[in-house]
Order: sequence, then structure tokens, then C-alpha cells
Amino acid sequence: MTAYALPLRLYQPRRFDYGSGSAAQVGDWARAQGFTHILVLTQKVMLPLLDRLALPGQITVFDGVAPEPDTINLDLALTAAQAAQPDLVIGFGGGSVMDVAKLVTVLRGHQTLPQIIGPNKVTHRQNALALVPTTAGTGSEAGIRALVTDAATLNKMAVETPHMIADMVALDPDLTLTVPPAVTAATGIDAMAHCVEAFTNRRAHPLIDNYARIGFNLVARYLPRAVADGADAEARAALLLAAYYGGICLGPVNTAAGHALAYPLGTRLKLPHGLANAVIFPHVLAFNQSVAGEKTAEIAHALGLQGDLLQAASQWCADLGVEMRLSKLGAKDSDLQAWAQEAHAIRRLMDNNPRDMTLAEVEQIYRAAF
Repeated sequence: MTAYALPLRLYQPRRFDYGSGSAAQVGDWARAQGFTHILVLTQKVMLPLLDRLALPGQITVFDGVAPEPDTINLDLALTAAQAAQPDLVIGFGGGSVMDVAKLVTVLRGHQTLPQIIGPNKVTHRQNALALVPTTAGTGSEAGIRALVTDAATLNKMAVETPHMIADMVALDPDLTLTVPPAVTAATGIDAMAHCVEAFTNRRAHPLIDNYARIGFNLVARYLPRAVADGADAEARAALLLAAYYGGICLGPVNTAAGHALAYPLGTRLKLPHGLANAVIFPHVLAFNQSVAGEKTAEIAHALGLQGDLLQAASQWCADLGVEMRLSKLGAKDSDLQAWAQEAHAIRRLMDNNPRDMTLAEVEQIYRAAF
């Protein structure tokens, strides 16, 4: 079977609005659909921008979504949903906010979180779902997965179901103009990592490769501009689109070792997801070079990398202001072995990697990043 004949199933949001001011389309759409009870899940920092959605009807706001939400935080959001009884849930924020919004829509019925962990275990959802990203990173608005941390074990748990695809998505670059440079850099590298890991994946598909190419080329061209000038409207718009393309890549292909190694840095070290991926990205890119040479060369060309790939990719990230040393981000040498064991056990991602990675090699990458 040729690559072009490989089976593929792709889900995308039912409505997609893009461009400056498009956040207001959420309110227009909600009004036209007749929604009267709306729950907005967000964070306190986003409250000043909430009126951009121009929402109708009775609005309840839960602004307590944590940056790396765990099951306790999810329960608080579910309690708010139980009280509000919404016919529309809106995730207004970054990837954590959107993931919680997705999970709330499918956990208001008869199923519990343990019953739906994994792929295709959700039977239905209770309400409509709209997603409005305010950072250009996770691409969660495009996909059918949501992640939450188990508060007891600190392991990331993934739910995958087409029931979590959004009814409406609005990509409004105006909402991202005030994102700080450090967050812009880390989330942008996360978006690129989604594209790169799908592009070099064992499950790579020609159709998804095209989305991935567009995505990492947009990040390569526009992320340095957005970091240098947050008011660069063209760069902000381009990065939102890149993140969306990365989200499309996640659905049928998903990420690989890079994200597996990043997860313990988020749950154990409490690094923001984008920063964790940024620190790991150059190491896994270089590790996979020997088995994905042609595609890696294409990525390196897009980023303008020359010479030693690990050094050049690390410098590209550092030039954006990202601290690339785990030792400077709070990690201890004694942490690394346990993190390596945890990352190596995330087989749903590690098995996608184009090159097999032993436990010793995972620890070696952590030590190189230390």
C-alpha cells in the first residue's frame, strides 16, 4: 500500500471563523443558535477581554482553570457547570482552558472521567461547544483530545473522542496581541513541535504532512517577529493559524517522544506546557535525524539551521529568550532518572517516534538538557 492510500480519518470543527475581530462571531453564532445559558471557562487574566465575544443570554463565568489542570481543578469546573446548566460551553483561553471545556461537555452526563480515559469511550455530550484560543500554541481548538493531570499520581491522562470536536472555533489574533514575549516564544515552539513530531512520526500521512509543513514554516517565519514585537498583527495572525494546523496534525497522527519527555516537566517540575516542549524540542529533533534525515533536513532549512543540529536548534530557541537548561528551571540531577522512567512509559506517544528510544537514551536527553 502506498503512503497516499493509507487510511485516514480527520475531524475538524463544524464552523471556523478566522481574522481580526472574529471573536464577536461567537456571540452572533450563539444568538442565531438560540443559546440562552452560556458557561465560559477561562482564567482571571482573560476577564478584561471577555466582552470581545459579545455573548447573549445568561452568562456564567468560571475563571479558575489552572495552567496545568488536574482532576481537582476539573471537578471545580464541573461543579460550576452543574450549577449553570448551560446549553453552550465556551473555552476562552489557552490549551488548558480549552481541554477543560472539552472535558466538561462530555462529563456532565452519566460517565465519569475514569470511564472515558483513552480513545473512543465517550458515548455523548450534553451541550454545544465553542473554543476561542488566546495563545498560539496547543491547537486544542482543532482536535478531539483533551489532557488532564491525575492529582494523585501526577500522570497525564488523555481522552480522545469525536464528541469533543468544537461546534464553533474563532481564531482572533487581536486576543493574542498582549501575550508576553516569553509565553509567545514557548507556545510558538509548542505549535512547531506538534507539526514536527507529526511530520516525522511513524504514523505520518501525506495529507497531514502538508498541514505540518505549512505550520512549521509559519512558525519559522513569524515567531521571531511576534517575540520581537507583540503588536505585529500579521505575525500574530500567522501563528494562530500555525497552531491550528498543529492541532489538525494531532488528531490522526499525534505527537511522539518530544511530548512524552515534556510531560513530566509539566506535572513534576510545574513548567508551562509550551516551555517544557521548547526545552526538549531540539534534543528529540536531533535524536531522530538518523532515521528521518530528509524530513529533518526540511525542518532545519525552514528554521535556517546550519552545522550541528542540536546546537543550532537549541540556539534558535534560546535566541527567542527561552531558558533551555533544566538546571536553571528548578530541576535537580536526582529528578532525572525518575522522569526518564515516567516518560519512557508513555507508550501512546513513545511508540510513534520514528526511532526507538531506550530508557537510558531518555535519561541521556534529560541530562543533556540539564
